[in-house]
Amino acid sequence: MAIVVCLERDSLGQQFTLPSLNGDHEWRDYPSTTPEQVAPRLRDADVVVVNKVVLNESLLSQLPKLKCIAVSATGVNNVDLSAASRLGIKVCNIQRYSGDGVAEHTFMLMLALRRSLISYHQAQQNGHWQACGQFFYADFPIDNLKGQTLGLIGSGDLGQHVAHIAQAFGMKVLFAARKGQAASNGKVAFEQLLEQSDIISLHCPLTPETQNLIGEPEFAKMKETAILINTARGGIVNEQALLQALETKQIAGAGFDVSEQEPPSDNSPLMQAAQYDNCIVTPHIAWASQQSRQILIDQLIHNIQSFLDGHPKHLVN
Repeated sequence: MAIVVCLERDSLGQQFTLPSLNGDHEWRDYPSTTPEQVAPRLRDADVVVVNKVVLNESLLSQLPKLKCIAVSATGVNNVDLSAASRLGIKVCNIQRYSGDGVAEHTFMLMLALRRSLISYHQAQQNGHWQACGQFFYADFPIDNLKGQTLGLIGSGDLGQHVAHIAQAFGMKVLFAARKGQAASNGKVAFEQLLEQSDIISLHCPLTPETQNLIGEPEFAKMKETAILINTARGGIVNEQALLQALETKQIAGAGFDVSEQEPPSDNSPLMQAAQYDNCIVTPHIAWASQQSRQILIDQLIHNIQSFLDGHPKHLVN
């Protein structure tokens, strides 16, 4: 009998019912799991379902029975893929499930920043429109997206979804080559994208190469009127550098759905930045539409069933 252990059931949404697996198996659910609880809970597991729980080499080496890690997300930076491969553990992830939701969230942040939505909402709540004496109140900048240059870092499924919507808005779209590489295959050099873009949006995975991809030197290359959108992973942007860039008006604004540490502490640089009207922070929900979550759950169960049936899918190692 196969034992399947889900370490973070709450991350899937308790309101969603998981489809049943076929065959002889036992499913064990835990709402959440601390680092100290991981090894005991997985001692006799054949398959583990994780989202953000870290599975490093030290931990995986303690689990000789484990044969499959089913990540309930696209990003797999919480799993040591090399160690899993050496130990004969298959790792599968969720693919192409949230493109529409993430792209829509990305544009929500862009539009809110470019049209000063937060400032105008607060002004109305404070009575400024009511007291201004005319039919409109326009004390904050409002810019159209049409005609602006959108620089995309990451050209996979999510980046392509965003590019498609951007073209409908009449924006010019640039894709960045890898940092340090020359322009090629229709992509511009990374530094050129930083310098030319009015809006920069991140859609790349968090890897050792993309850790702190955007820091002080990169902010210094951006336009003072530029805004930065991050719906990818928090560690891609140095949050202290972001805070400094906003405080010194090196950039015009930022919209973040992710943080280096999740949830962030109240005094983290990102939470300090969120106190500014031109910095909007949402709690890692770009992926979390009802439609996207149902696709994720269905694909997760399909991945596990495929592994148990002997033909694993969506392998990343």
